[in-house]
Amino acid sequence: MASIRFISTSCIKPQPSICEDNNHDFSPTIDLTPCDLQLLHADQIQKGLLFRKPRLHNPLRIEQLKVTLSRTLAIFYPLAGRLIMTQNNDKTASFFINCNGEGAHFVHAVADGIKVNDILEPIISPDNIVYSFFPMNGVLNYKGISNPLLAVQVTELVDGIFIGCTINHCVADGTSFWHFFNTWSEISRGNGDGVSEASPFLDRHYLDGVINLPIHLPFSLIKGISLAERVSTPPLQQRVFHFPKEKIAQLKVKANSEIGTNKISSLQALMAHLWVSITRSRHLKPNEEVHYGIVVGLRQRTKPPLPDSYFGNAVLIAMVKSTAGELLRRGPCWAAWQMNKTIASQTNEKVMKFLEDWTKAPQMEKVGALPSNLLITGSSPRFDVYGNDFGWGKPFTVRSGPGNKFDGKLTVFPGAEEGSIDFEACLSPETLRAMAEDEEFMATLAS
Repeated sequence: MASIRFISTSCIKPQPSICEDNNHDFSPTIDLTPCDLQLLHADQIQKGLLFRKPRLHNPLRIEQLKVTLSRTLAIFYPLAGRLIMTQNNDKTASFFINCNGEGAHFVHAVADGIKVNDILEPIISPDNIVYSFFPMNGVLNYKGISNPLLAVQVTELVDGIFIGCTINHCVADGTSFWHFFNTWSEISRGNGDGVSEASPFLDRHYLDGVINLPIHLPFSLIKGISLAERVSTPPLQQRVFHFPKEKIAQLKVKANSEIGTNKISSLQALMAHLWVSITRSRHLKPNEEVHYGIVVGLRQRTKPPLPDSYFGNAVLIAMVKSTAGELLRRGPCWAAWQMNKTIASQTNEKVMKFLEDWTKAPQMEKVGALPSNLLITGSSPRFDVYGNDFGWGKPFTVRSGPGNKFDGKLTVFPGAEEGSIDFEACLSPETLRAMAEDEEFMATLAS
């Protein structure tokens, strides 16, 4: 880990007057849905932004960041609460968000001797440095009963600032995470009294007639969550692959042309390109199964659709399967088409069936229980990452923390240049070395 000096820690509570003005429909408790509950044994969401150090005329003001965070928490008041578990009379328990305003965790730290280029220049990500910029590492979601649902760490580098944010994944998905981050940055740069971002939508009535809330989880399942140990992983490394707009367009045109369609998206073409390259670099046997999990957003798939401001988890993982031999023989255009069909099949009816089935037989997502030869793409290139200006300019780059990392985790972000896309790939050192020697793959990256 990097040499980090912790200057102060604070508990930030929602600003009361703002709470009264914004929350006419305040909910003291919020039910967790199947999309939320399946993540009880998973890690929290951890994303952070790297900024150039503010100039002397607009210096970093830690106390001001605390004030604006307090104002933001008055809008996103569930993040200032805690999880609560209640026992039912049928040998089950239910989980809620208790919106008690207990507060979020705020850390001010200094990374002595660390510069912006120490993060940007290495080909292999310096995880020992980056991970130290995040609070609450290793705290699983179910521990939100006794831990904050939001923790922020502001770390001063020699010539930069890193704002690392950890949010309990049972409370928010990626869309909700960046909704909060975007709102906080807008309030921080002093854009008047109001904000352009919509208030979080907390209503759960879209589940009426589908499942009953609160959901009853068997005691045996809950006991298994609390007793389960974290599975150790082999040594992993990360590299950020930067794909420029022009190369992405070429991959998309080729995939659609070869299949004879216009439905394959840029992201689908890019994910398929990565799937083939990583499978080739893993040197698998032809008959070995390979899987690609795609985190699919549900907000626009339900009927009626949920607003983008829906706060919570509204995603599921759609799985594409093949064998290593078939994937390498058929190639990335075929793989992109399989992805497209799989994503398109996630209809409202299929989503509601998933929610019903999960309620009858709950299962928890655990990194150690994932199938081998798996890739999963989370996050989205549509998130407004580079619009987060706290008053001292836009960020240089985005990085994720150690949560939910395994051999095959691919986190996608928009690139800093318009139309470009970055993939933060967590893989074995052997796979990353083989990819670096794959001329066909490397030719698609920014030079």
